[in-house]
Amino acid sequence: MQYAEITGWGKCLPPAILTNEDIAKHVDTSDEWITSRTGIKERRISHVGTAELAALAAKRAIAAAGIDPTEIELVALATSTPDMLVPNSASKVQNLIGAKNAAAVDMNSACTGFLYALQSATAQVRMGAVKKAVVIGAERMSWFVNWSQRESAVLFGDGAGAVVIEATDKPLGLLNAKLGCDSEARDILQVQGFGTEIDRYDNPAAALNIQFIGKEIFKRAVRGMGQGANTVMEQANIKASDINLLVPHQANLRIIAALQKQFELSDEQVMVNIHNYGNTSAATVAIALCEAVENGRIKPGDNIMTAAFGAGLTWGAGYIKWGDRITPVNTCDDSLPASDKSALELLSNAMTYCLNKA
Repeated sequence: MQYAEITGWGKCLPPAILTNEDIAKHVDTSDEWITSRTGIKERRISHVGTAELAALAAKRAIAAAGIDPTEIELVALATSTPDMLVPNSASKVQNLIGAKNAAAVDMNSACTGFLYALQSATAQVRMGAVKKAVVIGAERMSWFVNWSQRESAVLFGDGAGAVVIEATDKPLGLLNAKLGCDSEARDILQVQGFGTEIDRYDNPAAALNIQFIGKEIFKRAVRGMGQGANTVMEQANIKASDINLLVPHQANLRIIAALQKQFELSDEQVMVNIHNYGNTSAATVAIALCEAVENGRIKPGDNIMTAAFGAGLTWGAGYIKWGDRITPVNTCDDSLPASDKSALELLSNAMTYCLNKA
């Protein structure tokens, strides 16, 4: 039987940092209000598009795997903030990283997108359709934010994470996954003012608005991720005590804490980085997974559980068996193009527009 081992990992976080104090200069909020409700202290704001973030994360993952980009046969990009709808952003990533022999596909399952993309790519490896793939979660969520909406404006940040998966006969990589969608409640989390159902000639300059019903999202997120993880553990014939590290979607510290309590895990068994980056949607699990390896939180042979929840309302969980590699084969020296603007300077026009229309 063929499996899909994770052999490389990489992330890309834009340098401009937006702190809670920065937001409080323009929005009716405070560091205490944001931190106590979300666990977020700061987030990154990108000066480049989603595809550039994704490409640099992918380059770093490919270098870590020690392979040539031309060996990649699939570029799977999970994002809800593509540079453009046609052509897809994965094709731009394919071009930027030099993966000229790869198929390229965008997948939009919001915050669950990376898990959806990882399962899809893993299935293609396991069936023999491809031997090597790069799976990326990348978002420029700051583009969606309406800065007059305090509850959602403080949550989101930009960034990307990627992994390389390769065919192997060892039972490694994503071994079990359960994905689902609670579509009856899809209206409680949505970006309004965007898409073909909108009459773009009626009000072409309308600001985007994130519809966000926090209490209901919290309840459904904990339930969806918990049920998904329980199903995956049953499939894999493992118990919560067998989990070395839980890598959950970084949406809200309270949601993560609820999952941790449900599975009776210690702080050492749960990866948390929401305080540094906020909610980067499809990129959160990928970034957290990369940081867990970089920080020595993942050891050879570890059992890793991932779980995510997003708009749609999509949800999912996956069981990853880690291989022997915990140090990169090579490193990538590429970086994002330089920018001399602060996060607030990058957001100046958007904040002014949204706050003036409020």
